[in-house]
Amino acid sequence: MPRKLPAEIIIVIGALLLFVPFLGTTHLFDWDEINFAEASREMLVTHNYAIPQIAFEPFWEKPPLFFWLQVLCMKLFGVNEFAARLPNALCGVLTLVLLYRLGKKLVNEQFGWMWVLVYAGSLLPQLYFKSGIIDPWFNLFIFLAVYQLSVYSDARPSRPLRRIVLAGLFTGLAVMTKGPVALLITGLCYGVFAIGTRFRNFMKPLHILLFLAVTGLAGGLWFIALLANGQQHIITEFILYQVRLFQTEDAGHGGPFFYHFIILLIGCFPAAALSILSMRIGNRVNETPRHFHRWMMILFWVTLLLFSIVKTKIVHYSSLCYFPLTYLATVSFYHLYRRKWNLPSWNKWLQVATGLLLSLLILTVTFIDQLKPYLLQPGRIKDAFARANLQAQVEWSGWEKLPGLILLAGVVVFVLRVNQSVRRALVALFVAALVGINLTIVLITPKVEPYSQGAAIEFYQSKKAENALVEPLRFKSYAHLFYTMRPPQFTRSLADSIKQFNTHPEVPVYYVGKIQNKDENEREMPYLQKLYEKNGFVFYKRNSGNTP
Repeated sequence: MPRKLPAEIIIVIGALLLFVPFLGTTHLFDWDEINFAEASREMLVTHNYAIPQIAFEPFWEKPPLFFWLQVLCMKLFGVNEFAARLPNALCGVLTLVLLYRLGKKLVNEQFGWMWVLVYAGSLLPQLYFKSGIIDPWFNLFIFLAVYQLSVYSDARPSRPLRRIVLAGLFTGLAVMTKGPVALLITGLCYGVFAIGTRFRNFMKPLHILLFLAVTGLAGGLWFIALLANGQQHIITEFILYQVRLFQTEDAGHGGPFFYHFIILLIGCFPAAALSILSMRIGNRVNETPRHFHRWMMILFWVTLLLFSIVKTKIVHYSSLCYFPLTYLATVSFYHLYRRKWNLPSWNKWLQVATGLLLSLLILTVTFIDQLKPYLLQPGRIKDAFARANLQAQVEWSGWEKLPGLILLAGVVVFVLRVNQSVRRALVALFVAALVGINLTIVLITPKVEPYSQGAAIEFYQSKKAENALVEPLRFKSYAHLFYTMRPPQFTRSLADSIKQFNTHPEVPVYYVGKIQNKDENEREMPYLQKLYEKNGFVFYKRNSGNTP
């Protein structure tokens, strides 16, 4: 009889097949994906791996750990979309293996498999492992730090010194990934736990010092190196940027207090509804650990409330909630599967309503060409740029409807089977979601991207071999840097000088504006020679014969 493959090997193979193929089929999206990839590209170009740069000037918004991971992938696979997203795909593989092992350790092997299915089969958790943003690694490090603290804070902790060292190490790595907010989150979680338990078994003073020392060592080496090299201004700017994110809306990314509540409810389908059930019922069955359940509740609410208070509202700010949310959903799944709980009607219909909404949204997107005559009628869409975006010519094959139909089929099976067998209904729903979400990313995202930024990316790529300067007008972007492969002589200072004073006539200069700013741009910059318009973008070349 052939030997059975270890579960971890099966998960690795499955995760690689789920996350790695087609990573490079869609251009990187402005801002964050291209921003981070450009910082990594500039590290390669300048061989300056200590200080992240954008437009070859210091970029103080993020520490360098994630950029180093992208640099390694770019050295292996070239400067492209695949290499920029590969670190997160590998993070996805590692995450699913860790969830299986942790679920098996906390409860049993069945629980571990369920946690893997719940995480991989939910919309945003799966999507983020196919992206080029920092958050998957940051979230993983924070989750591992919180797990170590949860073990340490148990009534009878095993090897407490080891737990403190590991908690400090993972917190430090999170600091090196995204900044001091990592220490804030872990500190708040432990503080809430301590208050909730009335400071029983509180961390010993020497253990606090050890935790801070390890965190400082792992997360502070980069800052210490900057100080040693006289780069204190970068640290100052970095800290000021972190404070500004909490106090102000960054670049228009505002929103109401409940913004992240809605994002998690819809974006974490089908796990979100099950997690609410676990929150409402609590952990009344001894088969799953109450202590860890409490920590997951704390991590969820600390993250959600913290980033609901923050003025800047961006989807991935609440992505750390994916770990506790999927754990709580798995607790519900596990108890329902073992017939310890019953699925209330309100939860069934919340699941159905969310699933129908998502599947219909996905299907609606595939009918965009048929909807164009209606959408482009006068007065339907007031935003000139959005209206012009719809003019993009995209070939839809028809296969793009498959993801929405699979997801819809999963919802229908859930409705038909949930009263006879809630176990089979939930398995069918999560499997349909896993397949449907993956196919949405593979089939639909490459067709949607041309409407939003395709014309601009096409123009940038056409100027890559020209050694020209390309700049956006009145909108923020990093795409012109990455997709023209801007050389190091075109620093931001030089670009600003050329834009403002029309200097360096020997340098070909191109500008990209948006259609709603067309008249204003051409009135204030008479030296612009219009080349063409396409899908909401207006493309210009500097006419060196004129002056501003």
